[in-house]
Amino acid sequence: MPRAATTSDAFNAVGDPCRRAILSLLASDEQGVTAIGANLGLEQPSVSKHLRVLKDVGLVRVRRDGRQMLYRTNAEVIKPIHEWTSKFERFWQHQLKRIKERAESQTVLQDKE
Repeated sequence: MPRAATTSDAFNAVGDPCRRAILSLLASDEQGVTAIGANLGLEQPSVSKHLRVLKDVGLVRVRRDGRQMLYRTNAEVIKPIHEWTSKFERFWQHQLKRIKERAESQTVLQDKE
């Protein structure tokens, strides 16, 4: 099965670490391109490119405030990604519980020595 284009599929769009960082940043507050670049240490052309992909798939919304364009996350489109990834939460919780139990048993053994 051919892979969907990054610009048409939200799952592929979030596959890029820079785009995930942008989404994380915008989850708390809307920001312009310059602020996003400054916060993430990215150049403006790179930020603009990533924002275009995120906007094209609907993961971010944009509004004009005077001459500035402000971006924010679009929770409605992110929700299916969250729902899909949450299916794996049980697996990770189980793995973390096993790691914790193993570490605690190692500590008990060391204390007995």
